[in-house]
Amino acid sequence: MSTLFIVEQGAKLKKESRKFVVEKEGNLLLEIPEFKLARVFIFGNIQITTQAMKFLLENGIDTSFFNYYGKFIGRLIPVSSKNIPLRISQYKWHISEDLRLNISKILVCGKIKNSRNILLKYARNHPEVDFSKSTLEMLQLIESVSRKNGIPSLLGVEGRAAAIYFECFGKMILKNFTFANRKPRYPKDPVNSLLSFGYALLTNELFSALSARGFDPYLGYLHGAEYGRPSLALDLVEEFRQPLIDRLVLELINKDIIKPDDFEDIDNMIYLTGEARKEYLSHYERRMHTKISCDDKTLNYREIIHSQVEKFAKTILQQQEYIPFEIK
Repeated sequence: MSTLFIVEQGAKLKKESRKFVVEKEGNLLLEIPEFKLARVFIFGNIQITTQAMKFLLENGIDTSFFNYYGKFIGRLIPVSSKNIPLRISQYKWHISEDLRLNISKILVCGKIKNSRNILLKYARNHPEVDFSKSTLEMLQLIESVSRKNGIPSLLGVEGRAAAIYFECFGKMILKNFTFANRKPRYPKDPVNSLLSFGYALLTNELFSALSARGFDPYLGYLHGAEYGRPSLALDLVEEFRQPLIDRLVLELINKDIIKPDDFEDIDNMIYLTGEARKEYLSHYERRMHTKISCDDKTLNYREIIHSQVEKFAKTILQQQEYIPFEIK
């Protein structure tokens, strides 16, 4: 099954017979059989015919819209899930301070473990770099989580761990890029731009998987409820940031796949140029299809995401312990 990324501005997505066609000004850009299409990501000024949209909705093909620069705008939503028992349990867990705190602790520990594992792995391959103090403090932060009695103090631990991690992250960048700190909202430098773009794609993946399972993606635990924020998707994104996006960004930079001149300044914010964005998406999709050992199975990352969502559903419905995905 294929993911279709459409980034050519002015292109049109059409449904013809048993295939999808992407064309621009009468010229064929791409065609793909309908049975091979799993999801569609659309960036910027792209048209979709009514026939194509109807087929995508009827067949539950995840279709997401981003602006030209990669900011998530919205999705085509078919008939909503009727999994009422799951949503009732999800709301009960949110209302219960103890349940919400407990699951939030698990999510924070999962994120910090993966951040620490990335640093440990890099240090093993680069003995000239010493991350020992950072990894020790992160281990101490993991141990401190059990003593926290509220979400604000837990977020304080998560914030401190993130600061330590991103300080080290800058030292893992080997090429002509600089990275001082993480600035999530408005990318002012190329590295933050690459991270933000990847996190937006990843959040959309979790949003889609949670919606398909029947969750309300907007009602989370660690991130809490805030108007318009997909808090549950952001909760589960945490365990995948480092193994998926951060490692992807390091690969793109350190292997000279993305270069400093592959960016443009638009209204004092830094974005990938059109061709570089295509390169990024190609490597993103390749990483999503990378297979690794997980739960005694060989799964690709997209399958692991759906597996984790299923585990989370069992936690909410059956109070089974949730174990975040951990990169080794």
